[in-house]
Order: sequence, then C-alpha cells, then structure tokens
Amino acid sequence: MKTLQIGIKGTVQGVGFRPFIYNLAVKYSLKGWVNNSDTGVNICIEGDELAIESFLDDITEFAPPLSKIDEINTLERDFEGFETFEIVKSETSSNKTTIISPDIAICDDCIKDIKDVNNFRFEYPFTNCTNCGPRYSIIETVPYDRVNTSMEKFSLCKDCKKEYEDPSNRRYHAQPLCCSKCGPKVQLFDMKNNKISQDNEAIKDIARFINEGKIVAIKGLGGFHIVCDATNDLVVETLRDRKIRPAKPFAIMFKSLKQIKKYLTITQKEEEIISSKEKPITIVKSNSMGLSKYIAPNLDRVGCFIAYTPLHLILFKYLDIPIIATSANLSGEPIIRFKDEIIIKLNKVVDYVLDFNRDIINACDDSVVQVVNNDLQILRNARGYTPVSFKLPKKIDKKILALGANQKSTISIAFEDVIITSPHIADLDSITSMEYFERTIETFKRFYDFEPDLIVCDKHNAYESTKWALKQNCKVVQIQHHYAHLLATMCEYNLDEKVLAFCFDGTGLGDDGNIWGGEVFMSSKKNFKRIFNFKYFKLLGGEKSIKEPKRVALSLLFENFSLDEIKNLNLPLLKKIKYSELILYHKMWENSLNSPETSSLGRIFDAIASFANLVHEQSFEGETGLKIEMFYDESIKESYSYEIINSQIDISSCIKEIVIDKDAKIICSKFLNMLVDIIINISKNHRTFPVVLTGGVFQNKTLLELVVKQLDKNYIKYFYSKKVPLNDAGISVGQIYSQVD
Repeated sequence: MKTLQIGIKGTVQGVGFRPFIYNLAVKYSLKGWVNNSDTGVNICIEGDELAIESFLDDITEFAPPLSKIDEINTLERDFEGFETFEIVKSETSSNKTTIISPDIAICDDCIKDIKDVNNFRFEYPFTNCTNCGPRYSIIETVPYDRVNTSMEKFSLCKDCKKEYEDPSNRRYHAQPLCCSKCGPKVQLFDMKNNKISQDNEAIKDIARFINEGKIVAIKGLGGFHIVCDATNDLVVETLRDRKIRPAKPFAIMFKSLKQIKKYLTITQKEEEIISSKEKPITIVKSNSMGLSKYIAPNLDRVGCFIAYTPLHLILFKYLDIPIIATSANLSGEPIIRFKDEIIIKLNKVVDYVLDFNRDIINACDDSVVQVVNNDLQILRNARGYTPVSFKLPKKIDKKILALGANQKSTISIAFEDVIITSPHIADLDSITSMEYFERTIETFKRFYDFEPDLIVCDKHNAYESTKWALKQNCKVVQIQHHYAHLLATMCEYNLDEKVLAFCFDGTGLGDDGNIWGGEVFMSSKKNFKRIFNFKYFKLLGGEKSIKEPKRVALSLLFENFSLDEIKNLNLPLLKKIKYSELILYHKMWENSLNSPETSSLGRIFDAIASFANLVHEQSFEGETGLKIEMFYDESIKESYSYEIINSQIDISSCIKEIVIDKDAKIICSKFLNMLVDIIINISKNHRTFPVVLTGGVFQNKTLLELVVKQLDKNYIKYFYSKKVPLNDAGISVGQIYSQVD
C-alpha cells in the first residue's frame, strides 16, 4: 500500500478535471481526496502501488479534452487509512498559478440536450457542461468556483443541483450550470431601451427581424455581435453605410458545416478547424455562391464560423440563411459588453438588441485563423484559445508584465515558469481602448495576485502602452519592436540558439530613429544585429501614407525618376492625382517635409498595390496585401530584379520594371516572387542558422507558402509562429522572452 500527494498545474479547472480524477480513483479502488486550489488540482491518493501507477498513467493519457497539463508533481506521504475517495472543498492561498480556461463552443452532448423535447433543457439558450460553455468571460478570480463568477447570483434549482453534486455527471461542478428555472433570461429591446419580449419569444422575434432585413445586436459569450442577413445585398450595404465601413470584410456565421458547404468551398483541414471545440472564424476562399457581394467587396476570401452557443443554435431554428456576425464596436475600439452601451454608441447602426442577464466580466472577441501549409495559423488570439500559456524551460526569479505594441494590443505576464497571454484587446487609439487595456491588466493581476517587478514595453515613446508603462512606479525595460517579433516566435518553439530572422511588417521604431519594417537580423535571445534591410524611402505625409498607398508609390517613383520622366509615364496611379498635387508631393519628398524615412515592407506592399491599380486609398489595414495575394498567378515564374548593396536591399530596378508592366497579375506575381528570391538567397548564404519568419507581412498566406516551399526545397530549417500571432498581437510574448534567462 502507498500514499501519494499529487499536484497538477496547467489548465485544470473548469474542465471537468476533479470528476475525472474521482472516477479514475473509483475505477482503481483508490481512496483519498481531490480538490482545486489557486495553484491547480491537488490529489491525495492511497492504495495498491500498481493501481496508483495505472492511475497516474491514465491522468496523462485520458485527461479531459479541455484540459492542458503543464506539470505533475508527486510526493510520498505517511499512510493515513482513508476509507473513501471524495471531492473536497477548494483551497485558497497567496500563490495563485492555475491557468484559466478559455470560453469553449457548445459540445455535441449539450446540442443533443437542447434539441431533445423530453429534456428539461430543451431550447434553453444557456445550456453547458464541464466540456463547454463560458469560462474566461465570466470569471472574477481563481479558483474557478461559482462564487467567483458572474453566475454567483443564480441559485441552482433542485434538478441542476443534483447534477452539480454528482461526480459521475458531466455537469458536476460546471460553474455556469443552470436551466430555464434557475438561470439567465433572454430579453429583446428596441433602441429606446424598451423591452419587447423575453425568453424563447425574444429569440423568435429577433429572428423575424433578421428575416425582415433589420440590423440587430445579439449578445454572445464575450461581447455583442452586429447581425444581419448575409445573403441580402441591400441589408449588407446598409450596414456598411451605417457603420462607415466601406470595404473591410465581415465575418459570416453559419448554422452548420453542411450550410457552409452550400455557400463556400473548404478544404479538409479548414473543415476540421471550423468544427473544432474552439470554432474560430476561419479565413477561406470565397466562391460567392448566394452570399451578398458586399460581405468582402472585390476580395476572394471570407471569414466563416459555425454557431458556437446554444443561443445561436436556437436562433438558427428560425433562420434558413447565414448571418453576418461582426464585433459590435466603434472602429478600433474593443467589443461591447453591455446593452446600454450598444444603445448609446450604436444607436444609428442597429435596430434592436437581444440581451441576457448573465454579465460578461471579461470581454473576449472571436478568434481569427487561417490554414497555411495545411496547418493552423492564428491571426487573432481570443475566444476558444486564450488566455494561452507557454511553459518556460526554468523558473524565473521575478514577475514580469509585458504591454505589447499599440496595434492589436495584448498583454502577457510571467511568473515562476509560465507566460500567460491575454485575449486580443484592441488598437490603443481611443480612451475606451485604453480603459479596456488597463482593465485587462487589473484582471490578470487579480487572477494571480500579481504585482510586477518589471514592466517591458516597446521603444516607441508615442505608443499609449509605452506612455502607460513609464508612468508606473516600477522598473521599465524597452525592447525594439522587431526584435520582440522574432523573440515571440523563438518563445513559441522555446528556441535558445542563434537564428537568421526576417522581420517584415508595417511599422516599428528602429534603433536609429527611423521606421523599420523590412529587416533581416542575426539574433539570439540575448541580442540582435541588423544585417540587411530594405533601402530607406520616404513616407509622404507620415501616417497619411498608411491610408493612401498612392503616396508610397509616388515616393518610390521620386526615388527613381525625375519629375519630367514621371509626367511621361502612363500609369493609372498618376491619373488619380492632379498635376498640382504631384508638384506638392514632389516638394515634400525633395525637402523631406513631414516625410520620415522607412524600410517597411508593409508600405512597399501598399505601393505595389497602387502601381497595379488595385488600391490607391486603403480603407482597412492589410487591404493591399489581400489584393496582391488575390492577383497572384502561380503560372508566372518570373520575378523583378533587385540588388543588395552594403547590406541594403535595393528594389530600384524593380520599380523601373514595374512601370513598364501594366497587368495587375504580372505585377503582383513578379513582386511576390522577388520577395521569395530575396529571402531564399539570403538564407542560402547563412544556411548554418535556422530561419525565423515573423511580422505581419507573413500573414500573407501566398507569400508564406511560397517561401516555405523553397526553404524545404533547399533543406533549410525554419520557424514561423502558429499559436502566437505573427502580427503585433505577439509582441507582448516576445517582450517577456527577452527578459527570461
């Protein structure tokens, strides 16, 4: 006989771990107890030594699907003579380390329950169990007990309490557990805040409004969606007008995978991800079959996802159409959590609001992913995936808070041997976004009784995150933007070796005071050396160039042609500009007036899109990259020429060749092929080092797949982020990794 104390760390609360342990103990006739604590799950097990070994093997092999075990520690104890095995009360301490589970889409068992007319949860819109439902969005603090969630105010009825207290039931200690007798209620409101209906009638009414062509707001797991008929051109165009969103694509929610296949063509891997327990928005090729042409104007791909809550599934009982389900917010702000805020901020956008009285404590947007090289790549890390944790190779002796960048904000914290990253916050361009940013920091401090010994932020002192850091009474370290990008990828793969890193994005302050974004580093965890970069060019009008690709194209023309030569070029771009404007832009360029220098490849993408007559004024971030990708023709093998002179990647010859080509497919294809050539040639000359591909430019699926294919062909080892977004959302992870020995 043996007695063992076991401590399990990781995502092990709110995922059915204690009943799993209870049933394992019963299976092997073991005695003792299990409980939750601030550090994870604790077990004291007593019985036959061989049975305990089998018990431990089964923990790792058959752990609940939503759990993630980071660590199992065991310690022998004196024999105590337990007579039963019990689930005992949670413990609290001053050392909170347990990882909070993300919100998870409704599981198949709960779907069966809401469809079963004989089940007391038939068509109940808040049905859940330990395998699905809200987690992060409803929790105040750990341990994950009902009293620490927004379900505290809902007392369990007799039937729910029976399930909650039965370790053999899949709803044992499911903290959001409820039914129509004891749980939250749905209510429908007009935009004057008058209640129209409630419960199932409210869902029927909102479905009727959608069918009638209304634009509505519906509360989800982590915030509200703006919803309307995705097949109705007039309605979708009206939504664009009301939201002042001329071209940025909308996400589409479908009833089922079967319905998606009716409208879109998806690969087997995309089907697998769309159907997964996370049910993210997945970017797929569009065939425009029956969907409104205004969903993703002039683009060949859309974001689709399946209904992931019981409320959405019940709604689809009354809808035969897919729906637009886009985050309810003002441009650049976080997703809205409260009905009254919808009524104030989106009064001119939506016609009705479907609300419920379970509070969203922590807002959480939908995750966005795509399939690259037949593998998942996360573009926006949120519902279903975050909070996300990364195991460090050894414990650290300080608590670190990293604040990320200004765009696509996330925060990360590190303590002991773990990094934990928040869901997507927002771009930090508004008071509301900064409030959400600060609230997220306070939330993670509360979760883990966390006070940082060190704050890490970007070197750009104009970033709101950096301004916030410098106001705190704490030691601050500032990390170069692109170095943080590559470190994020190194962290994901736990790399601790010298790498050749291609850091390509839109904007980041360089160590020389210029705007970087087309950098090649030789780097380790300790430091980096910039060995190549795209030759500097001027951004006419500074930040205005980001919105107006034509300015970047003009700047590159001014670099390579005289004004008289430019006037004689037959370019569609020049027809978009008055002669007086051309003279003004040239004076700006000539005298460097409000024209900072940059090496940004993201901005070069903008210029190419303008040269190809695809985008001259950009209405959303990444529009030029999507258009270039759309016009890539794999049958075109040629590429534009370039030179590398004194570590400068000079594309002057490329620009001189582009003005001769007129066809958009030729321009886009030869440009992407040139980028592949640049990366492969540099990599081949440094082939003793593994390659890291990082930065928002590598979200371009076509470019990334072309590069990877050639790296494989040349037997060059490479890494790019899949779990950590390649864009600025990954910066906070890299900032922390810079401080880990």
